Amino acid sequence: MTTAEKLLSAARSYPIVRLNERLGKGGLIVVAPHPDDESLACGGIIAQACSERRPTRVIVVSDGTGSHPASKTHPAERLRQLREEEARQAVHELGLDPGNVIFLRLPDRFVPCEGPRAAEAIDIIEKCVMEVRAEALFVSWRHDPHCDHQSSYRLAREAARALGVKLYEYTVWGCALPAETPVANKHQGFRISIGPALSKKRRAIAAHRSQTTPLIQDDPSGFRLTSADLARFDDPFEIFFWGEE
Repeated sequence: MTTAEKLLSAARSYPIVRLNERLGKGGLIVVAPHPDDESLACGGIIAQACSERRPTRVIVVSDGTGSHPASKTHPAERLRQLREEEARQAVHELGLDPGNVIFLRLPDRFVPCEGPRAAEAIDIIEKCVMEVRAEALFVSWRHDPHCDHQSSYRLAREAARALGVKLYEYTVWGCALPAETPVANKHQGFRISIGPALSKKRRAIAAHRSQTTPLIQDDPSGFRLTSADLARFDDPFEIFFWGEE
């Protein structure tokens, strides 16, 4: 085992590779635990894939309604609709037709990784992979410290195993892990340069207004990305892990 601090530090020096070295001739599939994770962690590669005219699908796993649970102005159904609207606008900024976003609408903070609803989600992921002939899946890191991120990883892992495709992992909240947290030391990784797409990524992130601005004002405990959070996703590259199970 190694530690979270050591792994995440080393990841910033992973080799730069071209996107086509990881996608081959297939399309791109990004599995996002919540609406906004696709833009934060994979906005650059989504924009690149679209510019290359690769078939691309974004699969949003949860309904996103856990971000402002105490809001009266944005009860669950209204918040779900808002967050899906934001996700569609975000991918549009990246060059992706919003019709290529699939919303699984599993319960935010309670995404299942087993049982009938999980099996249905895995089936949808598999169908998307086959539809675009993807050779790999991109999903949240197995150690990301959010239950929905870990469940999304497990769902994607089952789909990848069933189809024999590779699984690449991105971190959103790895920085929140205590420095000495033990993590798997079998991880390898790579970075993909996204410099030309960085402005598109910034616009995509900004499209998630409920997560980046005081749009929802009646829930003091509601989630909002800080300037420090946003700065972590403003690098001219995106980082991905892979490793043996």
